[in-house]
Amino acid sequence: MLRIGSTVMGASDVRRAAEFWGRALGYVPRDEPEETWAVLTPPDGDGQNVSLMLSETPVQERPRVHLDLYTPAPAEEIARLLGLGASRVEWSDYPPDADFTVLADTEGNRFCVIDTGHH
Repeated sequence: MLRIGSTVMGASDVRRAAEFWGRALGYVPRDEPEETWAVLTPPDGDGQNVSLMLSETPVQERPRVHLDLYTPAPAEEIARLLGLGASRVEWSDYPPDADFTVLADTEGNRFCVIDTGHH
């Protein structure tokens, strides 16, 4: 049986991205981040890793794969993520009763904050 071990994202500055995602998710580096590669893991070792690799390709405006981060407190988490260096993404396709907000990390990679308390 297979399981997802790591989601890999491209970054032009791997160390900066590792710092952002480590603080955003409360993850820790598995090893010392390198210039070209870093693996972040949950501190208790239980869960999926986030890996960052050096990439020179441009960030996709509408990525085919992205992270959805779940929270019952989206306003607080969005404010915290913005304080860590994330940015808001102008998204014209929000449905009328959207339960998500699109943000970008320090590298421009898009991700969503999902309101799990949304009805």
